[in-house]
Amino acid sequence: MNKVLGNKKAIALFTLPAFLLFFCIMILPILASFFFSLQKWDGLGEMTFVGLRNYEKLFFTDSYHFHVSVKNTLIIAALSVFIQIPLALLLALLVTIGVKWENFYRTVYFIPVVISSSAIAQLFLKIYNFDYGALNTILRSLGLENWCRPWLYDESTALWAAFVPVIWQHIGYHMLILYAGIKAIPPQLLDSAKIDGAGTFRIWRYITIPQLLPMLEVTLTLAVIGALKIFDIMFILTSNGEPLGATIVQTGVMYKLIFEKNNYGTGSAAACFVVAECLIFTLIIRRIFHHERNSQP
Repeated sequence: MNKVLGNKKAIALFTLPAFLLFFCIMILPILASFFFSLQKWDGLGEMTFVGLRNYEKLFFTDSYHFHVSVKNTLIIAALSVFIQIPLALLLALLVTIGVKWENFYRTVYFIPVVISSSAIAQLFLKIYNFDYGALNTILRSLGLENWCRPWLYDESTALWAAFVPVIWQHIGYHMLILYAGIKAIPPQLLDSAKIDGAGTFRIWRYITIPQLLPMLEVTLTLAVIGALKIFDIMFILTSNGEPLGATIVQTGVMYKLIFEKNNYGTGSAAACFVVAECLIFTLIIRRIFHHERNSQP
């Protein structure tokens, strides 16, 4: 085995299938999207090379609601970072302090992850329904009729209401990653801290969370990328941007341009912009955590 692992040709041979699969599924579509973004094409006729004109239309023409979509997507990404990840971390910490039925809670928190986004969206459509939805029914029973509203059709609440199921669906996924990271911390560190008289919160602050930095980097990266490319649950909940484009996201603009307006060039430019955002934010997160790890004693 050591002889095989030391053979570069053998290593290349074993990794070639995975590389080809990754190239065909990830790299090739990205290259194709960039090629289409430089063309004027309706999906059926001949292509016409227009250079960066599709990007110019996308960034400087407001008819596509692209500027609003970027703002909404960045808001969702920020909420994912500052709400979803802290809640996931808190749940992971609470589950690992020795509560009863630890495996039960871990499973329950993870169940929404395996439920399809379509089913979750349909569930929350019923919850938010103005006439018979659970949310407004509870408010009416508490005498708070003035608080009742069409949550997904009010411009002031639609985006926030659409974000709630996103939290509920993915918080268990991030919690499980952080849970695994906590379980991987050497017990000797925790036992030594307890012997020295450190309480639970001090252990979390000075031992657990610093040891979780690699896992936090992974969860933050996944949360941000997931927010930047969110589509299905927003599409079902808000009919791709209702009311009046207030909840449109970047992938929604891409969908409208390609599948409704048959504008493959500008739609592909929107797709390339999403890819570029994912790469930029990934590099920023890596840089931040790299600096944080190096600054630790």
